[in-house]
Amino acid sequence: MKSLHAILWATVLIGVAWLAAGRVVRGANPATQSATTHPAMTWANVHSFLYQLQNIDPAGIAASHFDAVVIDYSGDAAEGADGKPFTPEQVHLMQNGPGSPKKVLAYLSIGEAEDYRFYWKSTWDKKNAGKPSTANPSWLGPEDPDWKGNYKVKYWDPAWQAIIKQYVDKIVAAGFDGMYLDIIDAYEFWSPDGDGKLNRASAEQEMVDFVKELARYARVDKGRPDFAVFPQNCPELGVHADYMKVVTGIGAEDTWYDGNKANKAADIRDTLADLDRFKAAGKVVLVIDYVTQKPLIDDFYAKARARGYIPYASDRELDRLTINPGHDPQ
Repeated sequence: MKSLHAILWATVLIGVAWLAAGRVVRGANPATQSATTHPAMTWANVHSFLYQLQNIDPAGIAASHFDAVVIDYSGDAAEGADGKPFTPEQVHLMQNGPGSPKKVLAYLSIGEAEDYRFYWKSTWDKKNAGKPSTANPSWLGPEDPDWKGNYKVKYWDPAWQAIIKQYVDKIVAAGFDGMYLDIIDAYEFWSPDGDGKLNRASAEQEMVDFVKELARYARVDKGRPDFAVFPQNCPELGVHADYMKVVTGIGAEDTWYDGNKANKAADIRDTLADLDRFKAAGKVVLVIDYVTQKPLIDDFYAKARARGYIPYASDRELDRLTINPGHDPQ
């Protein structure tokens, strides 16, 4: 019969091993660590998701039952000075909290610069004129008229791509499961007939190449082969086989509704055809419509689920964790 001392010692060892398996390893190089999501949580069994970019409460997210989460990598970054980037411990909490295991993606704008990020220099657009000047870097374009403090960028410029890779470094170091890439539609601004007036025939291919390079950088250079890549919008780029191959899935806004107004039938049909291409390729399709009326919310969820998409409805400010009645992820 084993002694009490031996039994107690074995119990301690098991407990230590269990704790070590479920947390970020202190002292290790975060760039070479895998994300610490519970091993049972894979993208194949994600059936619900949360999209929130402001007022993020890691404990509240951890207690929720969403399978995946898209958040800013920093708490209230728009308040200035890049906010407070989430620590590996906070990301780990959200991935493995008391609610359910989750995949956690970090939002990253790659087609526009934001004047509250770590890379922004106060000398750029010092007079808040919203227009390029000789003091600005060559890649910086005009301010987005719909989003103050956001500026178009020439995303094919090596200097801008180097900045975004610094951003990816921060996301990887914090232990996120992947990145959610916004302003993919920047290619339209610089394309022939685009508002950027640059008439750049290569703009579409350069956006495809940029997404591919970011995927390669995170998975190869940063040692995270399982790092997820989700571009937001522009599902038409799925016709590029190399683009489709590297992305984990896609996020799409305003598929059926623009606010509480139904989109045109022809536009819906075209968008669904593009999104179905991702679904047929085995990719995860996340859809968010900014509907706030219950009949429209119910209609949106029903239509999305019927096509095998993963829906989420909230306000366009994305400033709260929304649980829609009848669509609780539990």
